[in-house]
Amino acid sequence: IIEAAFGAHTAVGHYAFWAGVIAALLTAFYSWRLIFLTFHGESRADETTLAHVHESPRVMLIPLLVLALGAAFSGFLGYESFTGGAAFWGESIFVMPGTDPIAAAHHAPSWAKALPVAVALLGILAAWHAYVRDPELPARIARRFGRVYRFLLNKWYFDELYDRLFVRPAHRLGRNLWKEGDGAIIDGLGPDGVAAAARHLARRAAALQSGYLYHYAFAMLAGVAGVLTWYLLTRG
Repeated sequence: IIEAAFGAHTAVGHYAFWAGVIAALLTAFYSWRLIFLTFHGESRADETTLAHVHESPRVMLIPLLVLALGAAFSGFLGYESFTGGAAFWGESIFVMPGTDPIAAAHHAPSWAKALPVAVALLGILAAWHAYVRDPELPARIARRFGRVYRFLLNKWYFDELYDRLFVRPAHRLGRNLWKEGDGAIIDGLGPDGVAAAARHLARRAAALQSGYLYHYAFAMLAGVAGVLTWYLLTRG
C-alpha cells in the first residue's frame, strides 16, 4: 500500500506515503511497547495473580498456532489468487484508466520500499530502549516536556473540545427547551395551566361551603334577587 501510494506520483500519493511511513514507525513502537511491558521487566501483578499464572492449555495453543501460521504465510500462498487478476475482485475496487497501482508499487525505488521496514525497526529499537534498557526514560521525558505530554495524554484535548463545542451547547439548548418551552409555555398554558386554574376555582368554590345555615340562606336570597333583577330588566 505504501509503495503504491509512492508510485502514484501525486501530491495526495506522497502525503499518503509519508503518513504510512510515520504510521509504521508509531505502530511498531506501541506494539513492541505493549510486548515489553507485558512480558519483560518486573511484573506489575500482585502475588495473588502471580500464584495463578500458568501456561495456556493445548486447546488454546493449537488454534493460536494455526492462526499465527496463517497470518504469517497466507499472504505468500494466496498472493496470486488475490492479485493475479481482476476476476476475484470484480468491480469492487475502481482503478482510474491509465493507472496501474500494482505496477507502480513494483517500480518504486529501493529506498521507498526499505524505508517502512527501517522505521519499523527503529520503532522497535526505541521501544526496547525506553521500556527495557532505560525504563525511567518515559518518566523523564514526561517531566521534561510536561505540556506536550499532557496534550498527547489527553488525546489532543479532543474530548474536552467536543464537549465545549457540542455537548454543553446541546445540553443548554435542551434544558431551555425543557424548562422554558415545554414547562413554562406548553405545560404552563396547556395541561398544567388549565389544571391549576381549575384547582384554584375549585378551592374558591369550596370556600363557600362553610356549613353555616345563614350563609346558605344569604346565598339563596342573593340568587333570588339576582334572578328577579334579570327578569325585570329583560321584561322592561
